[in-house]
Amino acid sequence: MTHPLRLRNFRLLFVSRTMSTLSDALVPTALSLAVVKVTGSATMLAVVLGCALGVRLVLLPVAGAVADRFDTRKVALLADLTRMVTQAVVAVELLGDNPSIALIAVAQAVAGAASAVGLSNLSPLVTKTVPASGGMRIKANSLMGVAKSVSLLAGPALAGALIFAVGFGWVFVADATAFGISATLMLLIRLDKGAEETEGASAGPAERRSIRADLIEGFTEVRARDWYWTSLIAHAVWNFVANILLTLGPLSAVKRLGGEGSWVAVTQAGGVGLLLGSLVSGWARPKRPVLVGNIALASYALPLTLFAADAPVLLLVTGYGIALAALGFLNPTWDSTVQAVIPQSALARVSSYDWLVSLAAQPLGVILAPVALSLWGERVPFAAAAVLVAAVCVGTAAVPGVRGLRLDYAALARSAPAEDPETGTVPEARTVHSGGKGAGSPA
Repeated sequence: MTHPLRLRNFRLLFVSRTMSTLSDALVPTALSLAVVKVTGSATMLAVVLGCALGVRLVLLPVAGAVADRFDTRKVALLADLTRMVTQAVVAVELLGDNPSIALIAVAQAVAGAASAVGLSNLSPLVTKTVPASGGMRIKANSLMGVAKSVSLLAGPALAGALIFAVGFGWVFVADATAFGISATLMLLIRLDKGAEETEGASAGPAERRSIRADLIEGFTEVRARDWYWTSLIAHAVWNFVANILLTLGPLSAVKRLGGEGSWVAVTQAGGVGLLLGSLVSGWARPKRPVLVGNIALASYALPLTLFAADAPVLLLVTGYGIALAALGFLNPTWDSTVQAVIPQSALARVSSYDWLVSLAAQPLGVILAPVALSLWGERVPFAAAAVLVAAVCVGTAAVPGVRGLRLDYAALARSAPAEDPETGTVPEARTVHSGGKGAGSPA
C-alpha cells in the first residue's frame, strides 16, 4: 500500500499547507501584542482583529464558489501570494518609526479574504492529489491534522521567541516568507490534464453561471444531507461552548484553581490531546464515522463540568486533554467522510459553509461568556455549556442520516483505480451506505 507522502503532489501540498498553517498560527499573538504596544487601546485591537475575522466570515461562501469554479491549485497559489504581500506590508509598517494602524487593519482584512479562499480550498486539494484507494485519504487527512496541531502548538511559542529576539516586525517578515515558500511549493504541484479538465468542467463557457447560482447549488448540497447540516449545528455548538471555556477558564484558573500556571497546563494538555487524536484518526476506521465523531465531541462536557465543580488541576488537565483529543480525531475523520460523499464539483462550496457555521459561533461564545458571568457567576455558565454540548452532540444520533451513513473502506479500496505515484490522480470513489434521506447519494 502506497503511503500518501510517497506521492510527489501530496508531499508538496503537505509542506505547503503546513507552512501556511504555521504562518497563520504566528499572527494572532504577534499582531495582538504589536497593536497593543503601538496604540495601548483594546478598542483598536478589536478593530484590527475584527477586520480579518469579519471579512473571512462574510466571504467564506463566495470563496467556496470561486474555489469550485476555477483551477484549485491556482486559486490556492493566489491566496498564498496575497497573504505574503499583506504580511509584508504589516512587517514594513512595524519596522518603521510610525506604523499606520489603519493600513495594518486594511492588510489584515485583505488577508482575511485570502484566508477564506484557503480554508475552502483545502479539501478539494487533498482529493485532487491523493487517491481514495487503500485508505490513503484518511492517512492524508490525519497527516494534515497532525501538521495543524503541531503548528497551533508551535506558532505562539515561535512568535513569542521572535518578538523577544528581534521584534514584532520580523515576525511578519518570517510570516510573509513562509507564505512565499508555500506559494512556491503550490506552483510546483502538477495535476494531470484530466483532473484539471474535470475540475473546470462546471465553469466552462457553455455552462457558466452566476456566483449566486453556485452559492444556491452549494447550499442545496448541504441541505439535502441531514447528516451534514445537523452535524454542522453540533459543531457550531461545540465551537460556541469552547469559546466560553477559553474566555472564562483563565479567570477561573487565576481566581480559584491555583493561578496562571494551572491554565497554561490545561491549554498545553489540550494541544497534546489534539495531536494524539489526529494521529489516532490515521488508523481508525469507524463504520459510522459521523456518529462516532459527533459522540466523541460530546466529551467537551467533561472539562466544562470539572471547571464548574472546582475540580483539582490534574483532573482539569486530563479532562481537557481528552476533549481536545476527540476534536483531533473528528477533524480528519470528518474531512475523509465529506470527501468520499460530496461531489467533487461542489466540495469547496460545501466546505465553505462548514467553516462559516463553525467560525461564526466562536465570537458568539466570547461575547456571551462575560454576560453570563455577570448574571450567574462562574459556575453556572460552565455547567450550562456542559449540558448544551453533550445534549446537542449526542442528540445527532437521533438523525437517520447520522446513524445510517456508513463507509465501506474495503469497497472504497477495491473500487478505486490504481494511482500514479507521481501525479496522485484521484478517483471519484464514493462507497457509502445510508439509512437517512439524502445522506450518502451524490447529487
